[in-house]
Amino acid sequence: MSSYLGYIDTKYTPQSDDVVCKFYAEPKYGVAFDAAAAAVAAESSTGTWTEVTTSKPYIKNIAANVFNLNPHAGIFDIAYPYEGFEHTNVPQILSSVAGNVFGMKEVSQLRLLDIQIPKKMIKQFDGPLYGIKGIRRIVKVKDRPLVGTIIKPKMGLKVHDHARVAYEAWLGGCDIVKDDENLTSQKFNPFKERFLATIKQRDKAENKTGEKKIYMVNITAETEEMLKRAEFVVDNGGEYAMVDIVTTGWSALQTLRKHNKKLKLVLHAHRAGHAAFTRNQKHGIAMLVLCKLCRLIGLDQIHIGTMVGKMADAGVAEVVRHRNALVMTSVPAEPPHALSQEWGDIPPMMPVASGGLHPGHFPFIIQHLGNDVILQAGGGIHGHPKGTLAGAKAARDAIDATMQGIPLAEYKSEELREAMKIWQRYPPIPKE
Repeated sequence: MSSYLGYIDTKYTPQSDDVVCKFYAEPKYGVAFDAAAAAVAAESSTGTWTEVTTSKPYIKNIAANVFNLNPHAGIFDIAYPYEGFEHTNVPQILSSVAGNVFGMKEVSQLRLLDIQIPKKMIKQFDGPLYGIKGIRRIVKVKDRPLVGTIIKPKMGLKVHDHARVAYEAWLGGCDIVKDDENLTSQKFNPFKERFLATIKQRDKAENKTGEKKIYMVNITAETEEMLKRAEFVVDNGGEYAMVDIVTTGWSALQTLRKHNKKLKLVLHAHRAGHAAFTRNQKHGIAMLVLCKLCRLIGLDQIHIGTMVGKMADAGVAEVVRHRNALVMTSVPAEPPHALSQEWGDIPPMMPVASGGLHPGHFPFIIQHLGNDVILQAGGGIHGHPKGTLAGAKAARDAIDATMQGIPLAEYKSEELREAMKIWQRYPPIPKE
């Protein structure tokens, strides 16, 4: 039988070109912690369950090494030699470090907490085309957080109603209006008709307000159809596109980013489906890893969670830090955080806080995430008792009040006052 323990080398010093992964594990009853870690290293690189006659001495050069073991914390680190990867193939990279390992009998729980990507590999990717600075340049907003909304109901509106809601949101002060994850091109709201009608309302809102307005249409589809939709957006005056990154898949994302060298869209990453493997804090893949891979591929902005709101929020604490220190996480990210750590010429991604937000949450989120963030409220805008336009104004006023250091309750805005009255207790803002 094979012994996995040869994959442990506590004296090993990771090389600058190694891909280094941090795992949390709970071994199956009766399995030693080091044996479980070694099994993960073997299965994710060169090993198998038994000795094989086909092995050669040179294979050891691409074998993974467990170089750090902390049984008390349940943490171990694995270094993977650079030569073990096809360096621009994200599906292969993820199939290696996060493939079969989650089903191994040696572990009852296993979670990929972090991945450190070497500079040599990073240089081979394009990264975001715009990132934070480029997005601000397009939207023409220098300092404050951007305010966005999602059309609600998230699915079901016909084209003319969808476009009307978008117009009211822009008129009220939203910078950005986006589709939700499950609206693509259904019979009641076809993609092309929706886009053309909504872009017409965008132009009308820009003329009315004198502000730049953005529409993020959902282009998620089979890859070839997705590319056609992206081209349609550009050909008809669009600058942004949204894609569901998990359900679309890594290969399709890389194809889209390659195609986008010509199209030059801002690419918005919606993380629908992520919680299937990020929510369990002891098993699966951390949101931190998804963010790094999306930045590597070249998405410009990504949902990271909210710390408040309607979701069981797996992600934000792993990805973004407080202005002075990492918050709510026992898994240190590479400083300063995953979306903007130094990656050479790769620009930082714009974080998007979305999921059950209302204007009363904005000061808390800005305090923790800073100004380089998009604050997206769906129900927290369209649920305003006086309608979408008033809800958008309340959201914009909440940001303006926060930027001026004025408590929301003291800001002179009837729309904001009404929003606070109905939403001040739902969902509650955490106490520091």
